Amino acid sequence: MFTGGADGNGHLPRPRRPRRGGLGGGGMGSAPGQGSSAVQPYPAAPPCTDYDMAYFKAYSHIGVHEEMLKDHVRTSTYRNAIMHHQDLISGKVVLDVGCGTGVLSIFCAFAGATRVYAVDASDIAIQAMEIVRENGLSDKVVVLHSRIEDVIIEEKVDVIISEWMGYMLLYESMLGSVIFARDKWLKPGGLILPSHASLYMAPITNSQRYQDSVFFWRDVYGIKMSSMMPLAKQCAFMEPSVETISGENVLTWPTVVSLVDCYTIQAQELETITAAFKFTSMLQVRQKSKKQATPSLDGNTQNASPSSKKKKPDVSIVLSTAPEDAPTHWQQTLLYLFEPIELKKDQNIEGSVTISQSQQHARFLNICLKYFTGDQWYVKESVMR
Repeated sequence: MFTGGADGNGHLPRPRRPRRGGLGGGGMGSAPGQGSSAVQPYPAAPPCTDYDMAYFKAYSHIGVHEEMLKDHVRTSTYRNAIMHHQDLISGKVVLDVGCGTGVLSIFCAFAGATRVYAVDASDIAIQAMEIVRENGLSDKVVVLHSRIEDVIIEEKVDVIISEWMGYMLLYESMLGSVIFARDKWLKPGGLILPSHASLYMAPITNSQRYQDSVFFWRDVYGIKMSSMMPLAKQCAFMEPSVETISGENVLTWPTVVSLVDCYTIQAQELETITAAFKFTSMLQVRQKSKKQATPSLDGNTQNASPSSKKKKPDVSIVLSTAPEDAPTHWQQTLLYLFEPIELKKDQNIEGSVTISQSQQHARFLNICLKYFTGDQWYVKESVMR
């Protein structure tokens, strides 16, 4: 929620939005002054790996930023949240983690920020610098082409803003960079936008997907190709799928997988998240496609819930990626079962879902879904890479 927040899921360098994890960032430039070597309590910056470099390179592509900027729900919700908190931003110092083209930094400058540090490790930071200059804001917005973990900023900040959410909210692990920035630069009582985020999941049905990807092979122009079906299932359903579904696909009320408080969460808490669930089907389904663990939320969808608790606690500005709400570029993240399950009305489905950062690379997510229905246990494991 936004009294400050939002969420998101996908594939590392995907052409559509290879989310920027790790560092956040903006254009080129330098902060006034040199960093002080006397500052101790901050964690050491993690090494920049080949995966990180590929990730940052993917975010240099204009198509990624065009997609995000054309997402009206995403961009307008951030702008509304910034203006809603204008009295907490005006005259203040802001840090934008993963600034991309710098649009959020510029919104903060329009809201009256005295100075905005716009940080991005991707080469899009070079363009952000030009955009800042084009809008006559070079005296307010300082674009820093660097990982947030490596950048030098000599002053504390009053506000941290970041669009860190990935597919399924946590994909790409960019939240860790926001936590790093919070612990190093945010003043006590400072504002974080978004302030909260929620990840939901729910079982859905999508028989058309099975028809298109699997059952298609039964008869291809009169030729029997059923022998292709096992391979088709592996190719179509091995990894999580990012798609747009509607509220009509959802079989039950969603359950919460994770609640994120950006003011208090620690990076270690993101390494493994486990949640138990118990659903009762509200519909009868001949073929159930999947238990979708998605946030930003939701197995319904990804429920991006940004919210800032610093002002007007009775008012929250929510960025939702739920299937019943307006579509966003985050869509929903689906974990299709290899074999559809027939469900009866009021039939229970219970089990647990575990989402953990990959040992191979923290930006990848391992997902383990265990569920029991119809007197039988099932396990579905998948990697979002």
